[in-house]
Amino acid sequence: MSFDGLAPGAWLALVLAAILVGFAKTAVGGVSLISVGIFAAVLPARQSTGALLLILLVGDVYAVRVYHHHADWFALRKLAPSVVVGIAVGVFFLSRVDDLVLRRTIGWVLAFLVAFQVVTRIRARGRAEPAAAPVARGGRLLTRAAGTLAGFTTMVANAGGATMSLYMLRVGMDMLAFLGTGAWFFLLVNAAKVPLSVGLGLISTQAVVMAVVLAPLVFVGGWLGRRVINRLAFSTFETLVLVFTALAALNLVR
Repeated sequence: MSFDGLAPGAWLALVLAAILVGFAKTAVGGVSLISVGIFAAVLPARQSTGALLLILLVGDVYAVRVYHHHADWFALRKLAPSVVVGIAVGVFFLSRVDDLVLRRTIGWVLAFLVAFQVVTRIRARGRAEPAAAPVARGGRLLTRAAGTLAGFTTMVANAGGATMSLYMLRVGMDMLAFLGTGAWFFLLVNAAKVPLSVGLGLISTQAVVMAVVLAPLVFVGGWLGRRVINRLAFSTFETLVLVFTALAALNLVR
């Protein structure tokens, strides 16, 4: 990955991606999947994973600073064991498959999760039940599956945000709990991924320099997100998460 090889248009795309990372960390998490797609389009797939990880960490630090009081630590502790398993599987997967298989696998998984969430919401409304009611009956299985998938997708493509967003919607977190829990989750997980990514050759000196250059734009996006989130109704927030996750899935499977 060389700065000399990037056209001005590519740099503009990376600027937009960095702003969207900050916006996602403080407002609508699904938006960060657009950044995943931009980095993968501008840079070689494996190198884009390492470079974006460092940008995401900047956003994680900002988000924790803003929403650290709102985290659901009980939910995070329940997720932790299965997330570790998912990350381990992701490391193995990265060492065995090519970029095309990796991208399409994640895309189909996300598409399934969105469809499942939409169907569940429609059925819950039809029965006039609270949206989070089905979770209480299958909480342990759901938590293990979500944690494993989040660990796997965040390791292989920095796409764990979609799985976590859908999981937190399913368990009925309000917007602040959603943002605070997600902030702490990804700060801890992304920090743990750094040495693994270095070992896999995903993070280079150029990636570090790029992260430093783009970091101020992450804070700009975070500031914009804080302005927007105060004006969003939860139903709109949920819809946006689902829409952006679906768009990311379609982009990955094409």
